[in-house]
Amino acid sequence: MTTTLDRRTHPVRPDLADARLKGLVEAARFVAGEPRQVASPTAWLRREPRPDAPVDTQALLGERVTVFDEQDGFAWAQLETDAYVGYIALADLAPAGPPPTHRVSVLRTFAYPRATIKETPVAHLSLGAAMAVSGFEDVFAVTPLGHIWADHLVPVDHAEPDFVAVAEAFVGVPYLWGGRSSLGLDCSGLAQLSLAAAGIPAPRDSDMQERACGAALPIAGGLPALRRGDLIFWRGHVGIMTDPRTLLHANGHHMLVVAEPLADAIARIEAKGGGPVTAVKRL
Repeated sequence: MTTTLDRRTHPVRPDLADARLKGLVEAARFVAGEPRQVASPTAWLRREPRPDAPVDTQALLGERVTVFDEQDGFAWAQLETDAYVGYIALADLAPAGPPPTHRVSVLRTFAYPRATIKETPVAHLSLGAAMAVSGFEDVFAVTPLGHIWADHLVPVDHAEPDFVAVAEAFVGVPYLWGGRSSLGLDCSGLAQLSLAAAGIPAPRDSDMQERACGAALPIAGGLPALRRGDLIFWRGHVGIMTDPRTLLHANGHHMLVVAEPLADAIARIEAKGGGPVTAVKRL
């Protein structure tokens, strides 16, 4: 029996597949995989094991991954966060250590070599990056990467009360295809990171989010009365309503995260061939 599975979220190649897929797909070999974790502030997940291969997404510090194969300096791996599959540089991975206890709750922060802000930071960390805190030194949390300002961290199970407020903090951040950090991110990355901060898991890409997130509101006779937190979808695009008339989204027109009138975005996207709104989802 062979089942067609989405290559984005199922580790299957003609020569190798996840052991959990045995009996569902054909492959020359099945393996269970080995746990690792992301050791860099951000790590690209690529479609092929080459540094110039197209990117699909980014992993953040502390994310757990399962590695099924290694070649040419890359691991063929699956992210635990959203099940995305691709090739990640081995230099960005480390053996799986203690589970993260805290995550970054501000747009970005720094890790310092010692408990002082007067040292040169060893890394910049984006919202959502996670780490194991072993203790505290004055106002700093002590982590394997360095000393991080403790007030910029929250326990990993902390849920923000308003995911839209998290998304609004990204206004002005550059648009970056595949990005999931405060240095650059795409439309679905913005939605995913903001929802995650509120304790709401979401898949990675906009088409996945359209299927999985919230309850669909009828749009056949025109858009319904909208409210803060509604997700608006087009073909290949997603945005977040901050109020009944304002859309917040990372987009390639402004190359930024912006808030703008929804009516303006609808007209521009349709004029550029992006088509009409395909769904409105309410969480």
